[in-house]
Amino acid sequence: MAAATVGLLSSCLSIAQAADDPAVAAGTSLTTSVAAADPAADESSPTVDPTDDDTEAAPSVEDVALGAESTVEEPTPAPATGEDGQRITPEPGAETCNDRVSPAEQTTDAQYGVCASSLEPATELSADERAALSRDDSSSLTSAGESAVLASEQAREEAVQEASQPEAEEDATPPSAQTDGAGDSAAAAGRSPWKEPKWCREYGVDATWYIERMRGCGIWRDSITVTDARTGEPVGGFTYLVIGYSFTARDSKTWAYQVQLLEVSRWGQGVSGTRVHGSASCAGKCKVTNRDFPSQAFTARTDPYGQFFMNTTIDTAASKQRGTGRSIASWRFTNPEWVKSPDAVKLSTVEVRCDNALPGAPRQVGCVNLRAIPVISYSRTGPWPELAEHIKDAQASGLPGKYGTTDYLTRLTYAAKIQKNRDKSCPTSLERPPGKSCDEYPFASTYQGGNYGPFSRRMINKNQNTEGGRALKGFYTYSRVLEGDRFLVWIR
Repeated sequence: MAAATVGLLSSCLSIAQAADDPAVAAGTSLTTSVAAADPAADESSPTVDPTDDDTEAAPSVEDVALGAESTVEEPTPAPATGEDGQRITPEPGAETCNDRVSPAEQTTDAQYGVCASSLEPATELSADERAALSRDDSSSLTSAGESAVLASEQAREEAVQEASQPEAEEDATPPSAQTDGAGDSAAAAGRSPWKEPKWCREYGVDATWYIERMRGCGIWRDSITVTDARTGEPVGGFTYLVIGYSFTARDSKTWAYQVQLLEVSRWGQGVSGTRVHGSASCAGKCKVTNRDFPSQAFTARTDPYGQFFMNTTIDTAASKQRGTGRSIASWRFTNPEWVKSPDAVKLSTVEVRCDNALPGAPRQVGCVNLRAIPVISYSRTGPWPELAEHIKDAQASGLPGKYGTTDYLTRLTYAAKIQKNRDKSCPTSLERPPGKSCDEYPFASTYQGGNYGPFSRRMINKNQNTEGGRALKGFYTYSRVLEGDRFLVWIR
């Protein structure tokens, strides 16, 4: 988990506070009720507070850097179902078997049936499972490395299109159509898996996706039981863990998804020689552009995996478009001694939203995990302590947006409505002491601002307010916080 730099975080918040503090004197008062209408609120004043709400202006590189530093990346459990009501995480189910195989299906080389369980929670890890997870516990890609992977894939796809090579149809090569020949072995050579985040092995062991704004990871348990084709009695089998890992980029239309299978244990007959291969599909506003899950040997030494790339299918030629999609990986085990292969196992990612609706960057396409709530943080010991203290006090009084709650702030991007928030919370008629500006909370750039309900305002250091505002704007851009998106504020 990447914690934001304390100092930068505080700056983000200070911007918003500058807009909402009614403290008239030295800036120490706190107002937590809706202020009475100020007849002079619309009068012009030579004193203009810093703002964070010029939604059409592109943030500077420095603003985005402040926003990145102010962003808290801490994985949280994803909801089990999507916003459309469809279940995302697999439901544990009973093992399904072909108890007996008909004589017509029996062959000399195929004498075993197979039972496959459903993916299930792995909260109570066995010693063997811990050992499997520790076999390859190296560091993950950095966010820069992930962005480079996506950029490379996007360049590859563009080169293919320029060469006029026909694009494969969705699911053109389903798992059942693949073979286990030498071509598959060659395809599997020279590959290397992406390393999932360190936190995945700490948090993702209960069959739930854990998500940040641009990463998702989780771990599931599964098993295969081999049966005697004539009697249906178990004679062997294996258990394994599935690590799902996905990542997006704030400035790319492409996102990536990997599933890796780690053998935990095996026993009995009909297991040796097992291989696995897979594919992927997309549900929603997306398409699979690259599937890479060739047939691989399934052993404790190989840890087979598949990698997939998806593109959004929103109409990027139009403005302010957004759409969500989920990538669904599937894999199937095969063995020449099995009469039948078990059904393919499937695992869907959480909802990924791609858009070109980011204020200040109308032509940029980027993707995020929709259900990951972005968090901006600031420190009371950082460069903007007055801003931090104001927000801390405002949240303590019951105002929304506090980290650790579901009492979210919601971004507002309409300039006229933002101005109404500011006019209510920090009218220009309020006297600003020298070196101070009016800070408001909740931020004017939210639907919880002064024109919509209770607020707090305080006169704070003008420079702190300005820098905090820049950080907030950068946070909106870095985390792709769009109109109507929810977020929280963490005071450290």
